[in-house]
This record gives sequence, structure tokens and C-alpha cells, in this order.
Amino acid sequence: MSITILGSNAQHLKKMDNNQKDKDAIRQTLENNYFIGIYEGNVDLLGQVFNTGTLLFGDVKQMPYAKTLAEYLDGVKNRQSPKESGKPFKGDIISIKVVNSIGIAEVKVKMYDFLYHEFLSFHQINGKWLIVNKMISDTSE
Repeated sequence: MSITILGSNAQHLKKMDNNQKDKDAIRQTLENNYFIGIYEGNVDLLGQVFNTGTLLFGDVKQMPYAKTLAEYLDGVKNRQSPKESGKPFKGDIISIKVVNSIGIAEVKVKMYDFLYHEFLSFHQINGKWLIVNKMISDTSE
């Protein structure tokens, strides 16, 4: 009986290790691609983290916000980047949850005069964690 329990615990530990590796991979994607891409206005860097069919929804200044990925990246490309603006920028990861090949990250992004609360849905595609949906809300500090 103790062998079965030990075996069960070993399997559980393996899943936890994989889960932590996946969370770490998502964290690295957020820190090395997503936040830097937004800050610098680098659409090439951002393009590496989004799935081509990603949709973006939410509200900005209490107005509905809905864009395709192409519309979003075009907006990033044609605006003054937070880096160029000289205004404060900060990206914070609140939480990351992973179940098998899906994940969700809750983040806050301070840029320009906005504080965005975001939920980013991830899917592991060909071994890479990609954002497949972005939900944002402009919140007060």
C-alpha cells in the first residue's frame, strides 16, 4: 500500500514540476517579450508572443475596446512608445495559472496615464506559450 501512495505522490510531484516549468515559461514570455515589447513599441517582439488569431477586448476610459491582433499591433507601431514618451512604465505579474496546455496570467501595466488590469489567456502551441486572448480594463490607481 505504501508503494502505491509513494508512486502516486511521485506522479503528483512530476505534474507539479511540469506546472512550475510552464509557469516559469509564461513568466519569461511576459517579462522578456510582452512587457519589453509594449514599453519599446517593438511589434516584432510582441508578434513572437501572440497567436495570429488573438482577439483583444475590454474597456479603455470606460469605452468598449475590441481589436484584432493586426489592429492592435498597427496601433502599437504607429504610436509613441512609452519608452519614447519618458513617462513611467511598469509591468507587474499578479498571478499565473496553468492547466495542461492552457494558462492565464493576470497582469497590471502602468503606461502613459493609464493603469491597465489585464487577463491574458495562453495556449501551448508547438511547445511555445502564446497569448490567444487579451482582456483589458483601464483602472484607476
